[in-house]
Amino acid sequence: MKSMVKMSSKLKQKVKKLKKEVKRKELKLKKKKSKSKLQPVNYQQLIKHHLKILKNLQYKSGLFAASRKEVETGYDKAWLRDNFYTCLAFEVIGDWDTVESTYEAILKIFEKHEYKIDYAIQKKPEHPFQYIHPRYHPETFDEFWEEWGNKQNDSIGAILFKVGELVKLGRRILKTERDYKLIQKLVDYLKTLEYWHDPDSGMWEEDEEIHASSVGACVAGLEMVKDNIPQIDVPEWLISNGKRILRDMLPRESRSKFVDLALLSLIYPYNVVNPKERDEILTNIEYHLLKKRGVIRYKNDHYYNKNPDGYSEEAEWTFGLSWLAIIYQKLGKKGKAEKYLKKALATVTEIGEPELYFSNSPKFNENVPLSWAESMLIVALYYVNKKIVG
Repeated sequence: MKSMVKMSSKLKQKVKKLKKEVKRKELKLKKKKSKSKLQPVNYQQLIKHHLKILKNLQYKSGLFAASRKEVETGYDKAWLRDNFYTCLAFEVIGDWDTVESTYEAILKIFEKHEYKIDYAIQKKPEHPFQYIHPRYHPETFDEFWEEWGNKQNDSIGAILFKVGELVKLGRRILKTERDYKLIQKLVDYLKTLEYWHDPDSGMWEEDEEIHASSVGACVAGLEMVKDNIPQIDVPEWLISNGKRILRDMLPRESRSKFVDLALLSLIYPYNVVNPKERDEILTNIEYHLLKKRGVIRYKNDHYYNKNPDGYSEEAEWTFGLSWLAIIYQKLGKKGKAEKYLKKALATVTEIGEPELYFSNSPKFNENVPLSWAESMLIVALYYVNKKIVG
């Protein structure tokens, strides 16, 4: 009996010792987890990784392809708009050589097709092919002639906006008298179009309507040029007409779309909305369009729609998450910015950020990496974490 009591006592001591060891290990693990929370990710390394992916999409001409050069979806081509958004990543890190080489190439595109711009200034285009095209061969700068929703006024507004901003920042982007003449012709082109009530295919290259995002891009571009390039004549009425229509349309995107992902461009990068309009746009997008792996472009979007009916399961665009992160960081709402950045990072694949995910699915489409999405992710990473990349 005494022997059993003795053994029981030893057993108790062993159990007690074991409990202490388990507790010690748990405490050590807890401290380790706590430490990892303080240093979750090397954001500088992440930014460099995605910049490398992005640089691989650039041609020697300076233009960026929309996606991989070997992709079979047509995304090996260069879009004016996509190059505008792609360069945002290089701007935030201060890689001005890359930015300037891209915009030099864009000016060469306009120079090559100057005859077409001249014709459109003299007489408003009647057919889409007569408009300045949105996409080009990235090496020869030739147009692609097939119909592709070629009326895209927002892309011209975007280029004017960035050229004006680059001049404002002291970058020598306009080097010759011809460069200045080309920018003047783009202004005159928008004047002839009467862009404020000219139906175009907009950011998504689809049905022709008057799009708030297109009108806003033109307003922002004209205003930036007027304020920073005195050699260019931009009549005040040309801007005010656009502002008036924009005020009347918002927070809608168009007659058929009460909410649209494209409206985020009016907040960032263009900043052409007042606080009330901004808040309405954000509320509508987060309530109606936000999904797990991205933001749908608009209700009943048929592009890569998963449902046989082509409407009810819209694709989720990844860059919408980064876009929201950027905007909320700029508004000083760091918590929301971090939330959206975390969601954006969760969508990254082994080869980069895809264009979109199918509705409620881990399956993404072929356009990966998408240059626009990679750029927006880099900008979000940079702004939210304020990391300088050497």
